[in-house]
Amino acid sequence: MMENKFELIANALGELDEEQFMEELNALIKADPTEDTANEAVKACAKGMEIVGNYFEEEEYFVGDLIFAADILTNGFDLLAPYLATDGGDKIGKIVLGSAPGDLHDIGKNIFMKMAEAAGFEVFDLGVDVAPEKFVEKVKEVNADIVGISGLLTLSLDTMGDVINALKEAGIRDNVKVMIGGNPVTEAVMLRVGADAYSTNASTGVKQCKEWVM
Repeated sequence: MMENKFELIANALGELDEEQFMEELNALIKADPTEDTANEAVKACAKGMEIVGNYFEEEEYFVGDLIFAADILTNGFDLLAPYLATDGGDKIGKIVLGSAPGDLHDIGKNIFMKMAEAAGFEVFDLGVDVAPEKFVEKVKEVNADIVGISGLLTLSLDTMGDVINALKEAGIRDNVKVMIGGNPVTEAVMLRVGADAYSTNASTGVKQCKEWVM
């Protein structure tokens, strides 16, 4: 019975059915769930976001749908948060994330962050227009596994390289994987700036991150 409820949560999120998604989560909360049950609900949310990502890759969903899914997920996490461990439970890895220096766009970054959190990552979001030294400082502070640099402007293709160079100068580049993301990013840009991978959508980006840590 409970397994079916988790399937309903995953499918409701995957189909962007906010009403059913929140209805199922509220029913779970009313039953005063254990921490394990709440964590299972989080896993169901992750499966739901995988469904969303697959639809996006198949071009059945578009960017607006990803934004909507991220909003639904945020509301769901807000409900579950009091029932989860204060450390957020077991995490599969740590990601330091931010928009490239000089870039003020954050929609793509925020979608990636929500999908990464749903997949089990602990994400440290530095915001937009993040200076290279801020990336370095946070990577050292949290002992990150992955650095994600997002950019929508063509100028950010150069400043992404500035971040990676700062990691090198700090002697920590070899300790992390670096992913760059955003519409203007290409394999050629990835090679030029010295990143380990690139992604133009959140779904494939999260999949790559999972491969790095699993």
